[in-house]
Amino acid sequence: MGVPEEPKQLEEQRLGPVVRRRDQVQPGTTDQRLLDTEGDSEWVHTDPWRVMRIQSEFVEGFGALAELPSAISVFGSARTKPDSPEYEAGVRLGRALVEAGFAVITGGGPGAMEAANKGAREAKGVSVGLGIELPFEQGLNPHVDIGVNFRYFFVRKTMFVKYAQGFVVLPGGLGTLDELFEALTLVQTRKVTRFPIVLFGTEYWKGLVDWLRDSVVAGGKASEHDLLLFHVTDDVEEAVALVSKEVGR
Repeated sequence: MGVPEEPKQLEEQRLGPVVRRRDQVQPGTTDQRLLDTEGDSEWVHTDPWRVMRIQSEFVEGFGALAELPSAISVFGSARTKPDSPEYEAGVRLGRALVEAGFAVITGGGPGAMEAANKGAREAKGVSVGLGIELPFEQGLNPHVDIGVNFRYFFVRKTMFVKYAQGFVVLPGGLGTLDELFEALTLVQTRKVTRFPIVLFGTEYWKGLVDWLRDSVVAGGKASEHDLLLFHVTDDVEEAVALVSKEVGR
C-alpha cells in the first residue's frame, strides 16, 4: 500500500450547518472527534452539549404530557403548612377541578402544590407534577401520578403553559409570581389565547392588584384593559367556574 498523501490545508470547511474559512478551519472531522477515545471530558460541560440536554428535556416533557386531558396549572407556595386554611383550599381546588373534567398540573413540590395534587388524586383525576432541580427541593410529593423532573426553569415553564388551559394561582412567593407574570405577559402579547388566570385569595393579592392599578396602570406602564387579564376570588367554585367558562367547558 502506498503512503497516504499529506492532507492539504482547506480554505473552506463545512461542519454540518457551520462554515469555517481560512484560519478558522479545524483539523480533523466531526466523526473523527466523536470516535476518538482520547481526550478529557470537559465537552460535557460545554454549551453545545447543554443544548442537547435542553432538547432532551423538551422531548421527554412533550412525550409524557402529550396525551393529557384538558388541564389547569395550579401554583402556590411550597411553604404553605398542611394545617393551614390555604392548604385546605388547595385540596378543595384540586378536587373541584377534577370534578369539572380537568387534570391538575403543579410544580410537584410540597405546600400548596401538594394540596392541589392531593385533591386531584382523592377525586381520582390525573395529578401531574413538574419538578425542578434545586439544591433545597425535596422531590415530587406523594400525590403526583405523572411526574417529570426538569433541570431548566424555562423548559418547565413551557410545559406549564403548553399543556394547560388556564392557571389558578394560590398565595405564593417569588416562584409563584414568576409563573403569574409569565402567564400575564403571554396573554397580554397574545402569544396564547383564551387562557384564564385566577388569583385565589383576595386579601393576599390585594396589595399586588392595587399596585398594578395605582402605580403601573396610572403611570402609563400598562393599560386599564390589562387588569382584565385576571380574576380574583376567595371561592373555589367560582375559580373553577371562571376557568371552565373561559375555555368553553
